[in-house]
Amino acid sequence: MAHIDPVIRELQEVRNLLKVEKEEDYRLYHQALAGTSLHDRRKAGICWYPVTLDQSRFDQGERLIIKLSRPAEHRESHSFQSGKPVALFLNADGHASDSMTVNGVVNQVGERDMVVTLQYDELPDWLGQGKLGVQLLFDETSYAEMERAMRVVIESEDPDVVRLRRVLLGDGVAGSNPWNMVTSPLLNESQNRALQNVLNATDVAIIHGPPGTGKTTTLVQAIIHTLCHDEQVLVCAAGNVAVDLLVEKLAAEGVDVVRVGHPARVTPQVLEHTLDARVASHASFKELKYVKRRAQEVREQALKFKRNFGPQEREQRRQLFAEADALRDEAGQLSFYITNDVLSHARVVACTLVGASQQVLRGSRFKTLFIDEAAQALEPACWIPILKAKRVIFAGDHCQLPPTIKSQKAAKGGLETTLFEKAIARNHADVMLEHQYRMNETIMAFPSKYFYKGLLMADVSVANHRIYPDDVPLEFVDTAGCGYAEEVLHHPPGIVNSDEAALVVRHLLQYAEMVSMAGVAPGEVSWAVISPYKAQTTLLRQLLDGSELMPSGALAVNTVDSFQGQERDVVYISLARSNDEGIIGFLADIRRMNVAMTRARKKLVIVGDSATMGSHPFYSQLLDYIEQIGAYRSAWEWMG
Repeated sequence: MAHIDPVIRELQEVRNLLKVEKEEDYRLYHQALAGTSLHDRRKAGICWYPVTLDQSRFDQGERLIIKLSRPAEHRESHSFQSGKPVALFLNADGHASDSMTVNGVVNQVGERDMVVTLQYDELPDWLGQGKLGVQLLFDETSYAEMERAMRVVIESEDPDVVRLRRVLLGDGVAGSNPWNMVTSPLLNESQNRALQNVLNATDVAIIHGPPGTGKTTTLVQAIIHTLCHDEQVLVCAAGNVAVDLLVEKLAAEGVDVVRVGHPARVTPQVLEHTLDARVASHASFKELKYVKRRAQEVREQALKFKRNFGPQEREQRRQLFAEADALRDEAGQLSFYITNDVLSHARVVACTLVGASQQVLRGSRFKTLFIDEAAQALEPACWIPILKAKRVIFAGDHCQLPPTIKSQKAAKGGLETTLFEKAIARNHADVMLEHQYRMNETIMAFPSKYFYKGLLMADVSVANHRIYPDDVPLEFVDTAGCGYAEEVLHHPPGIVNSDEAALVVRHLLQYAEMVSMAGVAPGEVSWAVISPYKAQTTLLRQLLDGSELMPSGALAVNTVDSFQGQERDVVYISLARSNDEGIIGFLADIRRMNVAMTRARKKLVIVGDSATMGSHPFYSQLLDYIEQIGAYRSAWEWMG
């Protein structure tokens, strides 16, 4: 039997696991659709119905953008995200019509509103013939591009691909070419060490950024310093929001950056740097518009000929169609020239990992690739841009949540292990940022000890900050013995604990009063209530709807997974699990709890059942820490 390189064998296994994941994702998608009513699809989070078309406009690339909203009373959690494919459909006679649909891509989505880019240049004429809805589509494109990248990386004999393949996954040693010592006055000591590591690396470097340590700031400076010797770099992340944030930060530093793809953030800083906007401001764009308009006019002129015409008219019609085709070809060539001109002159090209496969970037090569939020990215997605690069810089934190994987078989088989984790484990080419600027040190201490070897240090500006002088930064409210049993839901599946949710709301409103009495307006404080479970967040949102905090926009209610990357002054965590068997479900993935706890700046309140959680080593140690600092409270204090 022929010897197979272990690296190739590992890549083949990842490709096989990706197929398993795709099949499971497809099965779950069709299961959610098959024989279900629009009401059921809405409950499952894959459909908004009905929706109102609030606005339509053309972007600078002349694509049609629509803004949709759902009724205020529809508060269900949903699976819509920036970059996901969707279909706008008409519901006529109580049935969603397959023929009356138009596809698009989600730009942004909020609690009630969604902005979608349609794949057509005009609104369908069936609008107004019934109620509208919007539904998630299966993301075939992303899987196809990941599968293509895996095939190429396995088969490639390109020297750069072979070298990076060996360094990232095999026995290759990450090379270093020491530069003169570079330090930035904008960075602290560990950030400067990470910067130096990036500049020295010839193959791979890793910025390990725990919560609040200024990973994005460090990454931006690393990009800027890299541009001192690279003509152009590629900057990617798994999601649109992370890409847009980097575009904003780089633009603010005066870097010439072009954003390829659909932005999720519609701030002027992002929009003016999109490829469409840069094309629209190009010196040759007026000529392009003129040629396109002439092509349309000539085509319309040709179409005016009626069916019954003689040889002379037929020849005239043929010539007009030929002229329209020639003008269209000219427009295509001009559009290609403008796009290439814009991209070739940009210092930074920014896009999502899958977006790196777009036609406008086919054939492009970069000396350096930066991948942000790399610990949340599937390995196959990372290979898409890596195939375009000579060296790769990862930034992320593998102690926070991994990428979402639908198939347990694929996750357990190893698809959950990211390229970021593999590179750290095999190359140790990482520098961890140690100085954090977010959390009160009482909130920081336990995650630091458990996940980061106790190396995190709170900056003096945040170490003792709190909502008001006598406030306690951390509380654990224990529901053990209160009879607050969880309820297991089946359609859709989930966990909800209504008694615990009511307690969270009571505690929060009481605490808001204390904040107010201390002379701090609750509306000036940012609040979040988060839970690992969608059903629990839906219930919490319903209970808090109408509270004084909600209208001010100061309070966010969401799942832990949705809240990664965000922060608030005050954070409540509703753990929801309470059962006699000590079953804690995916709370056993302690990275989820790391994310939850490290969202809080000044105040963290954890509500849960110590009897259910305490048999797990992580939660046992957390409870020991809570006792040690005197942060333990019993739910009985709020009952009566």
